[in-house]
Amino acid sequence: MSDHAPDGTAYDLTGPLDAPCVVLIHGLGLSRRLWDPHLAAFAAYRVLRYDLYGHGDSVHAPRTTDLRLFADQIAGLMDHLGIKSAHIVGFSIGGMINRRFALDHGKKALSLAILNSPHDRGPEAQTQVEARAQSVRDQGAFSTFDAALKRWFTPDYLTTGEGPTQVRRWREQVDAESYAQTAWVLAHGVRELTGRDGQITLPTLVMTCENDSGSTPDMTHAIAAEIPNAAAIVIPRLQHLGLMEDPAAFTKPVLNFLQRIPR
Repeated sequence: MSDHAPDGTAYDLTGPLDAPCVVLIHGLGLSRRLWDPHLAAFAAYRVLRYDLYGHGDSVHAPRTTDLRLFADQIAGLMDHLGIKSAHIVGFSIGGMINRRFALDHGKKALSLAILNSPHDRGPEAQTQVEARAQSVRDQGAFSTFDAALKRWFTPDYLTTGEGPTQVRRWREQVDAESYAQTAWVLAHGVRELTGRDGQITLPTLVMTCENDSGSTPDMTHAIAAEIPNAAAIVIPRLQHLGLMEDPAAFTKPVLNFLQRIPR
């Protein structure tokens, strides 16, 4: 069961009432259930997780999607729930959304954790991402799915783990138009986030996996270099959805980071 905000955003809010709040943002084509294996580790926090517009149990996007729309979605949800500020943890496009949120709603953010999120890709990789977004527009949400699984999971886990089946179920839930638009935001949104040296000053942790081809270690270090005192961590061996293969590899460093921030 989930609750819905007035704008149709589906969310779950759990944890101690008086604890600091952590907002968890899932990635493109996924759902808030991405964080199920992580929740126990965050038991000391008030945890807000929600579905992006057009994903999971949330309504379709109310207008053409962009990073500002998704940043405003978080701000509106926090206002609805009376949450004045929170630590904002974003995976993949979620790590783009939380950077946009920090730029637009900085007083509501206590810190950022940017997980497996893209940055300046370079011309060749940017062309490839744009081509995948166009394929989704022309051929539907599953047009790039099988190739994506190979980028997201290690070969062993791809054949033995439960993650690929879960990801397929989440993809089946998306609204086709919202998904196509959000894929375009993932492709193009890096342009409005790159080169903003020093504009985000929040405590920030940036993480990715060693073999994440879409959010490379070089990108992680580049993001961190643009945010004063940001920490960068690269998890060995795993690929884009490493947080599904090994949740503890992410929850441990994120919690260590959060626990160092004064309450």
